[in-house]
Parts: sequence; structure tokens; C-alpha cells
Amino acid sequence: MKIEITRHRSVPDSYRARRVESLFNAQDASFQISAELPLEGRNWQIGVIVGPSGTGKTTLGRGLFGEAAMHCERPWPADQPVVEAIAPEGSFEDVTGALAAVGLGSVPAWLRPYSMLSNGEQFRAGLARVLAEAPATVVIDEFTSVVDRQIARIGAGAFARAWRRTGGQSVLLTCHYDVLDWLEPDWVLDTTPNPSGEARFSGRWLRSRPDGGWYERPRIGLEVRQVDASLWPLFAPHYYLTLPKLVAPTYYAGFVDGEPVAHVGFSTRMGLKEARASRLVVMPEWQGAGVGLRFLNAVCDLWRRGQNRYGLIMPTLFHTSHPGLCAALRRDRNWTQVSAVLHGANRARCVASLQRSAARGRFKDAKNTQAGYGGHFRAVQGFRYLGEGTSCGS
Repeated sequence: MKIEITRHRSVPDSYRARRVESLFNAQDASFQISAELPLEGRNWQIGVIVGPSGTGKTTLGRGLFGEAAMHCERPWPADQPVVEAIAPEGSFEDVTGALAAVGLGSVPAWLRPYSMLSNGEQFRAGLARVLAEAPATVVIDEFTSVVDRQIARIGAGAFARAWRRTGGQSVLLTCHYDVLDWLEPDWVLDTTPNPSGEARFSGRWLRSRPDGGWYERPRIGLEVRQVDASLWPLFAPHYYLTLPKLVAPTYYAGFVDGEPVAHVGFSTRMGLKEARASRLVVMPEWQGAGVGLRFLNAVCDLWRRGQNRYGLIMPTLFHTSHPGLCAALRRDRNWTQVSAVLHGANRARCVASLQRSAARGRFKDAKNTQAGYGGHFRAVQGFRYLGEGTSCGS
């Protein structure tokens, strides 16, 4: 496919334009760019046009699929949370799955309007909207341009993995080369000027990197440590429930280059026959990088091999109502689903039980014995770790 685009534009007959023409001897404002893209008959899903600003990325993007395929960020409703604003006619599972897939897994963020999200969250919400709508072809301009580079790289990798499940074709236009390895694109068009005057193309079926290698997502070195309770306050604001402390827990944290990025607590069920993992939290800037499930699997494998303070081999149960995490656990061959409860317990029975406990003096403060749990909709799903051994790797 040969793309040649020429736009002729004579200098307007206005005071400032004519003065610029006179000062800098500018004859016209025409623009020309050409590129050779051997895409015919190729099975591809993600292409990237990369290069400095003003080198024709947007023009080439339009030339590939036309103006209709250019992604235009529509206004977001000011009074609706993002979970309602994304694909209003779509299913709940598709929308929450898209949010989780791009690394916006923070449930409190789902309940905020777009205007209340941070720049990084807005970037991921925009990607989630694209995934939920799943167009057959789309061109996204200024990809990762408005977020810090950590969010950009992790978000790019998360989007690429999720996009490949849609079956569509996307072209991402960016001036940042640091996202290429994370995207693992099928082809790259570099618009940096060269002596021939044409943009430089590389594809995975030919070669990718200019040095002859392939673009390959970097491996994130994850270190697991047993820690005390002092790190939990760093992670607690990003957990979707407010609960009392765990009983006799063992805490673990995952570190990348010395930075704590994930946290989980382990306790045991009666009889020390089984462990229970609880309150898995991944820092927002690392969500979507795949470190959360790697971290959880690594700790569960320690308990499965008896590497815990009890010295006992124990399988691990894990319960969650987070739809994205549930989907990830179902896809992971290390886990099997063992339960799914679609509602809370009987609230009246819970209130009566708390009142009996208060009457026996088990509560220091019995003023709130009308409170009880249950009666609400909460799709809690349970999973058991059956892995044959995992490694954090590097």
C-alpha cells in the first residue's frame, strides 16, 4: 500500500501572513508526505505511526482508514459515573471488564464522573470506552501524550492485550517511542525524516526494530517479601471495601525496583487445613501490568509448598466481587472456581446474632446492635489455587 498525500495551500492574502512570507521568504504552505505500507493480505491488529510532532502522523492515519475511523473523544456526562457513561447500551460485564482490562481497576474511580478522575485515570477511561465499543477499525491520535511515562507504558501494554481480544484493527499515533515495546505492535511506521524523504516502515512479518529485533514487552522484575502491617496504610485507600483488620494475618508485599506495588494478607481457616488470601491491592499506576495476579500466584505457591510460618502445606482460597479480577482468575489455569454467591446473608438473622453476642458481654460497646450484614446484592465469587508452581521471574 502506497500512501502519498499532498496538500496545497497558497499563502493567504492577509497582513500577518504576507508579513511572515516577506520576513522568511516562504513561498507557500503546502504539505507533502509519502509512505510505503505493505499491509495487503496481512493479518494485523495493532499498528503504530510514531515520530516527532509535525511529521505527518495524523495525515497518514487519516489516509489509512479515512476520517470516519479517527477516534474523537466525545464529551463525558458531567453527572454520571464513568461506569454508566461508557457504552450505555452495553452490558455491565463488558464495561467493567474493559475498565479492568486497561488498568482502571479501582472501584471508587468507577463511581466518579470523568471530570473527577486524574489525568491517568481519564486516559484509561478513554481507552476503556474504545474497548467497550470495539470498532472494527480505529485511529487514535496523540496516544499517551497527556500522561506521565509510567502510566503511558503500563496503560499501553494493558490496552494492547485487551485490544487483541476484540479482533479489530487499531492504528495508534504517538510521538513517544517508549511505548512501542509495551504495545508489541504488528507494524511500525516511523515518520522521522530520512534522506529518501519517505517514512520508514517495519513490520513483525519483516522485521520490527531498526536494529533487526522484534518489539517485545519488557518483563517486570517482581520481588515478594513478607512484611508487617505498616505498609497497609499505603494501599488501603485503593481497596474497594472498608473492613476491620485481619485476624492473625501474614502480610506480603510485591516490590518492583524497591517500590511497593502490591499487597495481600493471608490468614488460615479453622484447623489449619487451608489458607485464605484477602485484600489484594495493586497500586493504580501498576494496574494493568499483570503484576497483581503474578504476585498473588507467587504467594499462594509459597503456601502450597509449606513455606509459611506454620510450616504446613495449604491450598489457598480467595474471594472477590471484582468482576475484572474474577474474569482474570477464571482465565488463569492455576485457579479453579469453587463458589458464587449472588447475595448477602440474611440480615435479620445477623442482627439477632449480634444482639445475642452483645447480651453475653462480648461487645464492649453494644449501642449499635441493630446493625447487621446481608440482604444486599454482592456477587462474591470464590476460587481455589491449584497451581503447579509459579515464579516471579524478572
